[in-house]
Amino acid sequence: MKTIKNNYTFWIIATCIAIFFVNLDALLINIMEARNFITAREMIQDGNWILTTLNGEPRYQKPPLPTWLTAFSAMTFGLKSLFALRLPAALVTVLLVVFFNKLAILFSENKKYAFISSLILLTSFYIVFAGRNGQWDIFTHGFMMVTIYQLYLFFTSEEKKYQRALIAAIFFGMSFMSKGPVSLYALFLPFLISFGIVYKFKDFKARIIPLLLFLIVGLVLSGWWHWYTFNLDPEAVTAITKKETSNWTSYEIKPFYYYWSFFTQSGVWTIPAFIGLLFPYLKNRVFYKKAYLFTFLWTMISLVLLSIIPEKKSRYLLPVLIPLALNTGFYIEYLIRSFKEIKDKREVIPVYFNFGLIALIGIAFPIAAYLFLRNSLNENWIWFSLLSISLFSIGLLILRFLKQKNIEKVFYLTIAFIVSIIFFGMPMANSLTVNPEYNSLENLNSWQEETNNKVYNYSGFCPEMIWAYGKPIKSLVKNKQLTFPKESSFGILLEESQEKKFQNKFKDYSIEKITRYDMNPSSPGSKSHRPRLWRDLYLVNKLKSKD
Repeated sequence: MKTIKNNYTFWIIATCIAIFFVNLDALLINIMEARNFITAREMIQDGNWILTTLNGEPRYQKPPLPTWLTAFSAMTFGLKSLFALRLPAALVTVLLVVFFNKLAILFSENKKYAFISSLILLTSFYIVFAGRNGQWDIFTHGFMMVTIYQLYLFFTSEEKKYQRALIAAIFFGMSFMSKGPVSLYALFLPFLISFGIVYKFKDFKARIIPLLLFLIVGLVLSGWWHWYTFNLDPEAVTAITKKETSNWTSYEIKPFYYYWSFFTQSGVWTIPAFIGLLFPYLKNRVFYKKAYLFTFLWTMISLVLLSIIPEKKSRYLLPVLIPLALNTGFYIEYLIRSFKEIKDKREVIPVYFNFGLIALIGIAFPIAAYLFLRNSLNENWIWFSLLSISLFSIGLLILRFLKQKNIEKVFYLTIAFIVSIIFFGMPMANSLTVNPEYNSLENLNSWQEETNNKVYNYSGFCPEMIWAYGKPIKSLVKNKQLTFPKESSFGILLEESQEKKFQNKFKDYSIEKITRYDMNPSSPGSKSHRPRLWRDLYLVNKLKSKD
């Protein structure tokens, strides 16, 4: 038992499995996932492995490595299995956490601190979201973490320089082949800067040749796909590149300070993460001041670099949460070590507030959730009961150990709190949103078989609906130019906002509304019911000329 109790790697892997693999298929596919999964499907069905496509059109915005991995998983476990499609992201998240832990052990020389930081990372809100989601952000940062670990060894050890440089280059290329230079800029560059400031690049001359090996291999692995697509499809690549470049300065533009509430993305660790960033307060309380300075600088430099870019989205903060977890780990380790001796109320109150709030949420959950969900629980009463019992019990235990000032047990109970939500809460996800008019676009296939009519989309497309349909649907309007179908009878999918234009353009056709495909999880009239997720199907017939 003692061996298992102190085997931090075992508990990290076990917690990763509980967080990232259990009920992985519980949530509906979101828009980003749908785009990625459609590309993977078109790889398998149409053989578009290198010249990647989305709804039959070139998609070179994202390099293909994560899509390849997703396609391989789908070919192994089934293309319609959400678990299979999300599995590669979950596996890469485990890779991220394992090498994060190894790096933390290296620079802190403290396995318990590394364990604490790893648990903080894998339970941080956006890490949980990204690791359970078929989006490509987690791939680029997961692979880059291996690069960072190898380069840390490269710069601090005299052994295996070429081996470490080569491994670092391979994973650098894999990171770049996942989402371009995103992790290079937001995670790798801040690491190099903070490492250089705190630890210095010692004996640099002896490392120049293996560094050249790293650069050459890294550049080749990073750039070959971009070179290939540009040479085979230069027109599409140029148009896509122009649009993507324009987005950096004209799309989702936010002020410089937009990201400065970034610590809230860590979820239950919001208050500890904020306090961990109070460098003047914590610097003389941590067990290793130099290592704490390193994580603090890494976090803040990453934040500043991201803030410089005009285009900003909350999910772009994912790389900042990685050094932030290391930084927050110092504060939690300090509390575990010293909380019983702390007398200053200014230090004590935030701790009681943060963990006390989590405890109260757990205790109040059974009644509050019942009042909110009682009319939609249906067959989920067992899951609701299990979740209520677990959260209520954990809440009581947190209060008990808070009273005893045993922060270590409070910390582990907080991890158990999140695990309980994954285990027992995720299966209830379909109770929260019920649409009585739900009609998947998958059913369009049956209508087509019955009528033998080809179906077009009038303008644009909804990725979730295309995913459900199972194959590409051609859009009639591209670059503001309308192309009329050659068939005399066909179906058209239409958004409500396009109806007037459609009626005007097809005035020489008879138009009959057939049905509405509504893939909103919530019912019409609710705030979360989005027009983007429904289309009306019209049967269109060309009128015969009087001549």
